Amino acid sequence: MVVADWGNAREQMLLDPTVVNLNTGSGGPLSRSTFAHVTSLRSRLAAEPMDFLLREVPSLLGKARERMAGFLGGDPRRLVFTTNVTGAVNLVASSLDLAAPGEILLTDHEYTPMRWCWERVARRQGLALRTFRLPTLPTGPGEIVDAAVAAMSPRTRLLSFSHVVSSTGLVLPARELCEEARRRGIVTVVDGAHAPAFTDLDLDGIPCDFYAGSGHKWLLAPTGVGFLHFGAGHEESLEPLQVSWAYRSPSGSGPPDEPDRFGRTPRVRGLECEGTRDICPWLTVPESIDFQAALGHDLIRSRMREVAGYARQRLTGWQGLEPATPEAAALSGGMVAFRLPEGTDAAGLHRLLWERFRIETAVAERPDHSLIRVSTHFYTTEGEIDCLAEALKELMRSP
Repeated sequence: MVVADWGNAREQMLLDPTVVNLNTGSGGPLSRSTFAHVTSLRSRLAAEPMDFLLREVPSLLGKARERMAGFLGGDPRRLVFTTNVTGAVNLVASSLDLAAPGEILLTDHEYTPMRWCWERVARRQGLALRTFRLPTLPTGPGEIVDAAVAAMSPRTRLLSFSHVVSSTGLVLPARELCEEARRRGIVTVVDGAHAPAFTDLDLDGIPCDFYAGSGHKWLLAPTGVGFLHFGAGHEESLEPLQVSWAYRSPSGSGPPDEPDRFGRTPRVRGLECEGTRDICPWLTVPESIDFQAALGHDLIRSRMREVAGYARQRLTGWQGLEPATPEAAALSGGMVAFRLPEGTDAAGLHRLLWERFRIETAVAERPDHSLIRVSTHFYTTEGEIDCLAEALKELMRSP
């Protein structure tokens, strides 16, 4: 173990003691301090809404944006808070006007709603949508880059891919993929739902046009924290999904990219403002960052990898399971997926793991094979992996 007492760190989390939680990849629990902070903010909002929204929120929101941008290695003037990645990607998709005829290119492992989003764009703009196959268990980033480059063509207008593949936890070489796309004049939209806190994310080092991410997974921020970071030169590319009070800047406002009294630039405010709503999750971001910083972000990622490695060792070959996630450090992290034996009732397995054993994990049905995915954070224990192994022994039969 990389530190002496992960058990004490686990005690700082709000975890249901009756549940084996192996699904941070879908949604992370909160630390006690983050829950207390967001609850305190909501109490202030409930007690005096207008005082909170008009007088307290601007400085709190400015601080949250600065901290989030600093944590991600991005520019706060180009960081828009959203509810989630879905909202962020749809903001981009609804704004872009791509040249037709042409095509939108995706990997064959994109998150289903995101694929639907780009299908709608293609249909509305007279484009084709095409996917390319990611290599099975690649041994290095080069194999992924080669597959993407082979799929690009003069017709490719936009490339969208997941920085971390949701189904398997495969980490794609985002910088290299965006560099290759940029050389060919292809717009890039990166789905970084899993990347913040899962990877040592540095947005300044990824030459993408748009990057969407989540805070409610590995960062352990409250539900309702997402973001969109847009590249330099795209300041005029985006239009808000909803027209509200910030659609037009107040009289006397400064330049569109200079912070204003609302704790954001007029441009960012126009993209974020959707009328009166609860943005307390956004304001809690500094607490979520500080909580993991106190434990050590690098140490946490090492612990995640350590427990994921234990899951790989414990479950490989167990009841016919085979790894679907590469072992190389550059291609993996705190998630490891396994192919389920042919004929496994994936939906039934998922249901029984919960109903009989109170094990929360992800099971996905794919055209080529079904997968079970194990997500490990610093609070995950080897004993919980053993619980999953014993449950699978009871629910499945070796081929």
